[in-house]
Amino acid sequence: MRDPQRFRVLLLLLGGLSLLAGLCGGLWRLGWEMPHGEGLAQLHGPLMVSGLFGTLISLERAVALARPWAYLGPLAAGLGSVMLIAGLPLIFGAGAYLLASAILSLASLIILRQQPALFTGAMLFGALAWLAGNMLWLLDGAVSELVGWWLVFLILTIAGERLEMSRLLPSKAGSEGLFLVSIGLLAAGARNSLTDEDGAVLFGLGLLAVMLWLFRHDIARHTIRQQGQTRFFAVCMLLGYVWLGFAGVALLARFPFLTAQGYDIALHAVLIGFVISMVFGHALVILPAVTHWRVAYTHWLYLPLALLHLSVLLRAAGGLAVWAGLRQLSGLITIAAILAFVLTMAGSAWRHRLRRAAQQNGNQAALLPSGSALPRARS
Repeated sequence: MRDPQRFRVLLLLLGGLSLLAGLCGGLWRLGWEMPHGEGLAQLHGPLMVSGLFGTLISLERAVALARPWAYLGPLAAGLGSVMLIAGLPLIFGAGAYLLASAILSLASLIILRQQPALFTGAMLFGALAWLAGNMLWLLDGAVSELVGWWLVFLILTIAGERLEMSRLLPSKAGSEGLFLVSIGLLAAGARNSLTDEDGAVLFGLGLLAVMLWLFRHDIARHTIRQQGQTRFFAVCMLLGYVWLGFAGVALLARFPFLTAQGYDIALHAVLIGFVISMVFGHALVILPAVTHWRVAYTHWLYLPLALLHLSVLLRAAGGLAVWAGLRQLSGLITIAAILAFVLTMAGSAWRHRLRRAAQQNGNQAALLPSGSALPRARS
């Protein structure tokens, strides 16, 4: 890779393509007319989990490991989405996702050997859960039957990162035990399937256990008292934990067996309310680390964050009330939140670039000898 920065940006663009296609499929599932919506609707889950989040997480892990072969993971995930969107047989896209998850698992194993710790072990287990889910999907499994493994992948990746951040706090009795119990409950629930009564109960208990652990041990409950970017991080984290617990309660209340919308409520409370809220919170740190683009915090970031959580609230309310119009509106607000966040981040990066260029021009002008001037053009 002669220019790793450009290659990383290309991988981010592939993740963005997965996002666009996945959102189009999601809108079609909500009842909106979209071009090629029916085909994309069938790929909505894989595109969002493996195409978008799989690419981003694999890229972040490749940057951390700093080995060229690790970049094959996000590349395979991105190309898998391209093949699925292009209409190639499912086996090609699913196979690429499987390869991506295998590479991420290997990278995570190496990181665990380099730094043996509970948080690196959690990230490895999350990568293996993604591998299991992709294997089941490749074997023609229904997404509803295997989605628990994909959720475990995302939840443990985020929980592992938060565990790493919270090592600065004094350890509390029972901390590691509760964390390990929550992993076991999530794995057992995913194994039984979220559409199964036992699986839903076990997974719901696992979600509540993770939520309780995060609220008790995450550094965000301390940094919420600070200002600026640090407080924004904490707000994103704590709001996400609320939705994680809400999804657990929904599964324990057996909404999937009482209404057709119950499964949707629990699933999107995790994916939108928890996962995307975490993405909003971590983007200010991860984006510069991956691309070397400098972005600065602005209070305007609270606008897309508020829209995001409003969309989850409306989706849950629409599902409980079986109100299709409210669920349709929630889909548009989710897209508006993501678009507003991307534009705000892009604007921040652009402003930083302009300030840097102006500073460089000012420094060059200051280096000119006193009383001198640039050569004048002859008349």
